[in-house]
Amino acid sequence: MKGPVIARSARTERVLTSLLGLVAVAAGGAAIAVGLGWLGAFRAQRPVLDPLLADWISTNPQWTKLIGIALGLLLLLGGLMWTVRALRPEHQPDVLLDNSPAGRLEVTSGAVTAAVSADAEALAGVSRAKARLVGTAEEPALRLYLWLAEGTDVRRIWQTLDADVLSRARSALGVQRLPTAVRLELDSAKPTRVR
Repeated sequence: MKGPVIARSARTERVLTSLLGLVAVAAGGAAIAVGLGWLGAFRAQRPVLDPLLADWISTNPQWTKLIGIALGLLLLLGGLMWTVRALRPEHQPDVLLDNSPAGRLEVTSGAVTAAVSADAEALAGVSRAKARLVGTAEEPALRLYLWLAEGTDVRRIWQTLDADVLSRARSALGVQRLPTAVRLELDSAKPTRVR
């Protein structure tokens, strides 16, 4: 559960990029080994494109065009799918509090984040607060951004945040634990007018 709390997971993008990088490094290493003659002097003298393959391409131009178009479309489709997956909005779950036969009680993520933000902004020394509910409906997590006024005691804010704001959020959501990533920033001071 640590992943979605701190940041959106980019595991798939990292794995695919790493695999593509490894393939490119392996192809480059093989080309260098062949070019330097490490795999034999005869192979180093041969052209990059095998003569048999070059002959087949020149005698079958229709098949060559069809294969090239199909490979291009596959690469385009793969790139579009990768882009859509990387750019899709992050899921913000609604929390189901009660699903009894008498009725269903569900709290939207917007209501939770507005309440937590308002609760955090009420702390002395916090000038602004922004919350974001992430994870799943069964295991929600919270990202909390706090902008502190200059001279604020960070230790006191941290203790009050955990004892008051986050404990109220856990009890309101009916969960024992609510993983939370807190980002603290110093709010920019208001510009002073020079006279």
